[in-house]
Amino acid sequence: MRKVIGIGETILDIIFKNNRPTSGTPGGSVFNGMISLGRLGQDVCFVSDVGRDRVGRLICDFMQENGVSDRYVNRHPSARTAVSLAFLDDNNDADYTFFKDYSYEGLQGEFPPIAPDDIVVFGSYYALNPLLRPRMKAFLEQARRAGALIYYDINFRKSHTYEAATLTPVLVENFDYADILRGSEDDFMALYAMSDPGAIYRDKIGAHTRCFVYTAGAKQVRLQTPCLDCTYTVKPITPLSTVGAGDSFNAGIVFGLLKNGITRAQLPTLGKEGWDSIIGYAMRFSAEVCQSYDNYISHETARALTQEE
Repeated sequence: MRKVIGIGETILDIIFKNNRPTSGTPGGSVFNGMISLGRLGQDVCFVSDVGRDRVGRLICDFMQENGVSDRYVNRHPSARTAVSLAFLDDNNDADYTFFKDYSYEGLQGEFPPIAPDDIVVFGSYYALNPLLRPRMKAFLEQARRAGALIYYDINFRKSHTYEAATLTPVLVENFDYADILRGSEDDFMALYAMSDPGAIYRDKIGAHTRCFVYTAGAKQVRLQTPCLDCTYTVKPITPLSTVGAGDSFNAGIVFGLLKNGITRAQLPTLGKEGWDSIIGYAMRFSAEVCQSYDNYISHETARALTQEE
């Protein structure tokens, strides 16, 4: 069975609506997708750091309860596990405030073994952070040598726009590692002040990454590969919260790749029918999470998907 290996931050998300807390749930941009995939019965592990505190224990217990191995989560005795406050606006889009502990050196533990065509998922500022970069790069080099299929979600928040120019060399390095790259409209506005996915693929992505998925919220999804250029219309829904929507989209793509048995070598020439199925799962996962306060697909949906032919 192919493994899915995520690497990223762990965090406790506390969601506010009308300035009142409505829910608190373990999260993190890559973490959220791993929980969905664990609920789907995939072989999933996660590489991260937590404090040896009550929040860290809660997160690791939650991973185990949802089928995600916490063997490669480092527990630091003196660190505090990160917390985020997500304030929902009138459109139920989130504005985040983060509380993180930078007093310890992360990613110092053992990495999991990686086999050919295992799927490795990484992204967000965690993949750019100078404090973590040497170990992140070592992990990505290990994945590339092993022949893993590497999925990169840029997830670049506008609060880091002032760093965009400085981080460009590291960002491009991540592009080069990726077999599939997903970026949102917000990501590319923050990075390059660009919103045309065709121009973004031509000028920024295509020379580095074979397969590019561009998401524009409730408007559209655009897929570009060496042999395809497809646009998908997003079905209208009434969202409760957009927290975790992009992360669940990523989980849907990974699930679609596994469900259809798509290997790394097949990606550049994969036809429209195969991508239609993969993007369909991604949009389905994202829509469900938008209609709840959870960051991941429900157990009920996971059971139904595993029973589908």
